[in-house]
Amino acid sequence: MTDVAVIGAGPAGLMAAEVLAQGGARVTVYDAMPSAGRKFLLAGRGGLNLTHSEPLPQFMARYREAAPKLQAAIDAFPPDALRAWSEALGEPTFVGTSGRVFPKAFKASPLLRAWLRRLDVAGVRFAFRHRWIGWDDGGRLQFQTPEGALAIAAKATVLALGGASWPRLGSDGAWGDHLAARGVAISKLRPANSGFTVAWSDVFRDRFEGQPLKGVALTIGAHTVRGEAMITRSGIEGGAIYALSAELRDAVLELGQAMMTIALRPDLGTAALTTRLSGTRGKQSLANFLRKAAQLSPVGIGLMQETAIASGRPLASFSPAELAQLINAIPVQLTGVAPIARAISSAGGMAFDEIDDRFMLRKLPGVFAAGEMLDWEAPTGGYLLQASFATGAAAGRGALEWLNR
Repeated sequence: MTDVAVIGAGPAGLMAAEVLAQGGARVTVYDAMPSAGRKFLLAGRGGLNLTHSEPLPQFMARYREAAPKLQAAIDAFPPDALRAWSEALGEPTFVGTSGRVFPKAFKASPLLRAWLRRLDVAGVRFAFRHRWIGWDDGGRLQFQTPEGALAIAAKATVLALGGASWPRLGSDGAWGDHLAARGVAISKLRPANSGFTVAWSDVFRDRFEGQPLKGVALTIGAHTVRGEAMITRSGIEGGAIYALSAELRDAVLELGQAMMTIALRPDLGTAALTTRLSGTRGKQSLANFLRKAAQLSPVGIGLMQETAIASGRPLASFSPAELAQLINAIPVQLTGVAPIARAISSAGGMAFDEIDDRFMLRKLPGVFAAGEMLDWEAPTGGYLLQASFATGAAAGRGALEWLNR
């Protein structure tokens, strides 16, 4: 019999395995994919953002309504502990200008390789291409493997199966049916940190696809976020969009669409912009005048043209005051949410009411859960990985306590 089966070889599962092995448990990590940490490696492709350096109260607020449920786990394994853990693996970290924390190697692969070596030395075994399909009538874990069906008896189990974003990397949300069949409450998995669709005109789409909007402010209702966004062929995505994705997604799913406004020059008020735009244009084109007088980018001017077209008025007919108002209140109608398969993360999952303080399922004693399969979401910036690591460590400690009861 295996002491503990950890199902899922992402950050939460590997951290649970490390805590368990350090506590003396015999651990086998099972994963449906051919190797460990596939989504972790993807997350680090453009620079591995491990965590964030902001004060913990501000940090915890990023988890919104789930913050009280995650507080104890992150208190026990806070950002400083994650940085120390990375350094102990030979990957010291640094704080970027945005406050985000990265390993100095900037990539995920060196850290993952060092981590897997440490787990190997600790005696952690791995069983890849093992897809978990629930339990048999005797309570054994069932797997589909290349050699056929397999049943495993474990004294404790840690489920760390991820959400449903990037399913080709292993997280497909199929675990929900297995747990729902055991009476565990599962909220529908929804896209988080995702893009949104917009019905751009053909002219705008063809000219500005892939162009960034820098230093803008995005607003929906009472929520405003400053940062960057990116025009895509089908809509809009990027850091500021991801930070608002929960509010944008909920509005789209409830109403079928959502109206967001974009401020191109959020540091300039309407009066200041009106003054700048009241000068003589001369022989300049309107686009060139807006670029010089208001320091607008071509894509920003293109957004203004989109609004003018929708209103039925040429932009050249707008007065300086109307142009100034439009610059900081460009309406963009979001028509849909990008598919969950393309989202950075997912919302929904196992309700926190289903687990106790040890991250053990109340209805399935000896079974623990961690990571993105729990019902929480957070923006990009290190918050996703921090909570995955912290809940993995918490589930590992809970499973050790269960074994030693």
